[in-house]
Amino acid sequence: MPIQKNEPMQNNNKSVEVTVTYLEQNERPILATPVRPHQKTALMRAEEPPVHFYRYLYQLVGEPYNWISRRDMTDSKLAEIIHDPAVYIYVLYVDGVPGGFAEIDGRARTSHDIRFFGLAPDLTGAGLGRYFLTHIVNMAWDLSPKCLRVETSSLDHPAALPLYQQFGFQVFNRQTRTVKLASP
Repeated sequence: MPIQKNEPMQNNNKSVEVTVTYLEQNERPILATPVRPHQKTALMRAEEPPVHFYRYLYQLVGEPYNWISRRDMTDSKLAEIIHDPAVYIYVLYVDGVPGGFAEIDGRARTSHDIRFFGLAPDLTGAGLGRYFLTHIVNMAWDLSPKCLRVETSSLDHPAALPLYQQFGFQVFNRQTRTVKLASP
């Protein structure tokens, strides 16, 4: 069944009720080697990326899904997070341009969180998600956490939750929240 691409969120200055699902792995999963995509790909860590580049990635991947937690952060506060040595930002390049990004937050030391993960809208459904996530999960476990966590919401791509579960993440909590839709 093909994955449907979500259209960007339309804003009418309103709030919506969303379900946030929290998942975790308590041991490193044994993952199959991902099939190499047909496109030219490279996965690189962005070490202390410029704030403007991070904001570009965040908007590129998150805008269709109403990611807002870091959108209105000051540059100095955002830089404090993304330049922390325990925060790992990876960029998936496809045919030479950014096609997705992921952020692993290891500041808690024992548990590590995949804070953000996703692809550019024009690459969603192109078979890159499984390839990218396999590498991110393996790199996160290489940091030796006691557990690895990720969260997703009902505003995220409909394939996100099933994909995380296929990778061995188990639901440990669900919450309903009211979220203000982002301005365009």
